[in-house]
Amino acid sequence: MFAKLLSFAASAALALAAPASFIPVPDDIILWSADISSPTILSVWDVGSTQTVTWDASKVPQTSANHTGIVLLGYSEDGSENLDTQTPLASGFLIADGKVDITVPNVTTRSDYIVVLFGNSGNSSPTFTIKQ
Repeated sequence: MFAKLLSFAASAALALAAPASFIPVPDDIILWSADISSPTILSVWDVGSTQTVTWDASKVPQTSANHTGIVLLGYSEDGSENLDTQTPLASGFLIADGKVDITVPNVTTRSDYIVVLFGNSGNSSPTFTIKQ
């Protein structure tokens, strides 16, 4: 009985220690390297503007041409990617298109924003600036 209780307590502790920002990933995720070409380190986006996130789609496996993706906004701080998993910039677009238009959300001005493309291996852009 004590062993079962200890096992339950350990499982509960592990569940509580799990990251709060869980990103749902489709079962049929495709793994390939998609280098994000925009935004770049020199990019400055204005809040409310329309921007295009682009990536190299030339290596998308032919069998995965109809898979969809998700783009998340985050910031890089102390080597950690802090992603907004609650409000994707875009979702449901074809990963093979190599681009998706987004509207820049109303966020604080900072110069360490990143976008992350999911639907592949989760590649991130270089840091860039969003300003009010």
